[in-house]
Amino acid sequence: MPVSLPPALELSLDLLRCPTCRTPRLNPGRGALRCPVGHTFDVARHGYASLLTGTRATSGDDAPMVQARDRFLSTGAYAPIREVGARLVAGAATEQATVVDVGCGTGYYLAGVLDQVPGSRGLGLDTSVRALRSAARAHHRAAAVSWDVFRPFPLADGVADVVLNVFAPRNPAEFHRVLRPTGRLIVVRPTGRHLAELRERVPAMVTVDPAKEQRLHQALSPFFEAAVTEQVEYSAPLSRLDVLDLLAMTPSARHVSRGDLGHHGFLPDQVTVSVLATAYRPRWPRAGACSG
Repeated sequence: MPVSLPPALELSLDLLRCPTCRTPRLNPGRGALRCPVGHTFDVARHGYASLLTGTRATSGDDAPMVQARDRFLSTGAYAPIREVGARLVAGAATEQATVVDVGCGTGYYLAGVLDQVPGSRGLGLDTSVRALRSAARAHHRAAAVSWDVFRPFPLADGVADVVLNVFAPRNPAEFHRVLRPTGRLIVVRPTGRHLAELRERVPAMVTVDPAKEQRLHQALSPFFEAAVTEQVEYSAPLSRLDVLDLLAMTPSARHVSRGDLGHHGFLPDQVTVSVLATAYRPRWPRAGACSG
């Protein structure tokens, strides 16, 4: 039996373009999306559209990671991070805003934005089909499609009022292309103090690059200028199970073994959560671009 198109995905079709031939707009038909040229993309029974073609990106977000993320985020330990992202979006968008969450994961942060901006719609992009199953159900106004952030997005030019990027890889040129001239890019990333207590106990964890902010500035500055930055830092109490889920939901899951946890004795019962959230304005014309 063909999969029916989720309402949120149907309302987002005007944003999409064919990832194969880049023809604008995809049309629904019998559990799939088709471009005018005839390229066809399945809509999974879980509600997301499978647009990723060719060689698929390797995603670390397997089923155990996604399950751990769902459990951890449900504790509310990262709620202030969701709130600052939603606040920055609400300050930059109208009620009818289109929000594209690049590297959306389970849709937790996008859902927070849509709750704060009534009438807005969201589209999440991610490589992990396991995460997209959750993202497609995260909010009744959120659609989800599979995509690799490092490839040209399957989106038309200038369709987004906001691009949201929380703890995810970045593609500045594509962020700029899909944003409207009045749009905003919201980037949330960890500081060097993020989860410091846990990193002290478990040195095998992936660390935060000290040059991260410099590299971020170099990557974004040809395309964007910072409008406002907020820092969010607080101490979050965690149970042992919470800490294990926190480890399991991040790339550190690939590097930390049970032996690491046992060898380093007890885990902390609280951690420092520390992030920076910046709203960026697109540069027009883009720095370094020809003026014609």
